[in-house]
Amino acid sequence: MAIDFAGRVAIVTGAGGGLGRLHALALAQRGAKVMVNDLGGAVDGRGGSVGAAQAVADEIRAAGGEALASSASVTDFVAVQAMVQQAVDAWGRVDILVNNAGILRDKSFAKMELDDFRLVMEVHLMGAVHCCKAVWPLMQAQQYGRIVMTTSSTGLYGNFGQSNYGAAKLAQVGLMQTLALEGAKHGIRVNALAPTAATRMTEGLMPAEVLEMLQPEAVVPAMLVLAAEGAPTRAILCAGAGSFEAAHITLTQGVHLGLGEQVPEALAEQLEQVLARGGEQVPGSGAAQGTLEVGKAMAARSFSEV
Repeated sequence: MAIDFAGRVAIVTGAGGGLGRLHALALAQRGAKVMVNDLGGAVDGRGGSVGAAQAVADEIRAAGGEALASSASVTDFVAVQAMVQQAVDAWGRVDILVNNAGILRDKSFAKMELDDFRLVMEVHLMGAVHCCKAVWPLMQAQQYGRIVMTTSSTGLYGNFGQSNYGAAKLAQVGLMQTLALEGAKHGIRVNALAPTAATRMTEGLMPAEVLEMLQPEAVVPAMLVLAAEGAPTRAILCAGAGSFEAAHITLTQGVHLGLGEQVPEALAEQLEQVLARGGEQVPGSGAAQGTLEVGKAMAARSFSEV
């Protein structure tokens, strides 16, 4: 069945170029009305102009679609609220939010200034929080919403020189996990996309022949699936070079060691078993960890009482 966004209204942040632009164009091509948001700054977040967002909105309109442009900074909640209101005033609703805006300020942790760490967190994490907070009551009221966070393999698995970026990107996954639970009864589905793509944010980080394979167009199908009516929820979908995978945050079966002075030594001795992947689970919520731990403790108590 074809994925269709006719009648839907989407906001895509960081959509003035690169992957965000392709997200906006793809949503519009399949019928969505699109609010194209981009501060219009450099990769490191400096500067700003509505020109980048306006160019993409004009591109959508030239192809017969409907689009508006916004240069609101996602770090400014009042500006984000005004952007969302602009979409509502024009089209009456907001169905889809793609949190794509981001910047890079790469350095090894030893050399990184805290201001650079803080700003990357502000744009990626708080930018997503601001946008989610602004659309959440609308999506609750209409009992429908699709939110796509943009995480990264750096957040999921680490990458040298990107401690700020990695922290911000994994934080978006944590935000996604809880918003998916809270949004379920309101028809709001929340997922995360981990793209591998050649954009201006990845220039210089990979060899040219690798970048050539990582066309950003290859990531867009995953975004469309996560934004669609039939989307999953609480999924971390990875996409790059035409391949698609899912990442999971899992919980191993572990061991029960009880209490006592020698537990640290016992844990050190049995750490390999604690880390063993066999029988691991993907918890339905954070409560699963406590449930597993208490269950093992109760089982151990029952065994000792026999």
